[in-house]
Amino acid sequence: MHQTITIAKRELSGLFYSPIAYVVLGVFALVSTLLFLMHFGPGMQADLRGESRWIVWLMVFLVPAISMRLLSEEYRSGTIEPLMTSPVSDTQVIVGKWLGAMGFLLVLLSPLLGHVLMLEFTADPDYGPIFTVLVGLVAVGGLYLAIGTFASATTQNQIIAFLLTVFITGFLTIGLYALPQWSVVTGPVRQAMFFLNVDRQFDAFAKGLIDTSNFVYFLSGTGLFLFLAVVFLQSKRWR
Repeated sequence: MHQTITIAKRELSGLFYSPIAYVVLGVFALVSTLLFLMHFGPGMQADLRGESRWIVWLMVFLVPAISMRLLSEEYRSGTIEPLMTSPVSDTQVIVGKWLGAMGFLLVLLSPLLGHVLMLEFTADPDYGPIFTVLVGLVAVGGLYLAIGTFASATTQNQIIAFLLTVFITGFLTIGLYALPQWSVVTGPVRQAMFFLNVDRQFDAFAKGLIDTSNFVYFLSGTGLFLFLAVVFLQSKRWR
């Protein structure tokens, strides 16, 4: 556990030395604030529901920029070799890097707290849905980062890792939102697409609901992609 925390701290500090990280922070702060202002006004609900649905889609493109360097940079620079020969397991490396990225995700989402304060000063906010929205966004971000960790474990090229992450997260979020609308998709296939769609799983959080099935979806998805990342890292060890 100590090694995992050490790797997480190292990864989190490393992210703040990356110029792209500040671009991501700036873009998220700007776009999320614009989304908030679009859904903030007389007669509108005093919560984060309106902007949160768009933020889930925004994260499809921003979170991969955070995760693309997690292991790809280690491969490219050659620092993966001393890391893999140190007394840490592949699981500790993967989980540590994911936790470090999760720490950065919390910083990324911090502008939303400013939006909550604005609601507090100007309206009568409903903190139940606000809390569930924030929990849901962390769950979505955790899944996206796990997918990004997996993608980064497969290649030393950060651009490829970025594009692969965008493709997978985009398919789970946007693709599986659009495909069931086609009349040719019916029956069990349509139901499976609805279930696997990140946007629909997040919908319960946006409505102020906490359902065990939603947590199971995000936890199992995150665990699956972290497991796949461990498998790929192990394959690198034995090459």
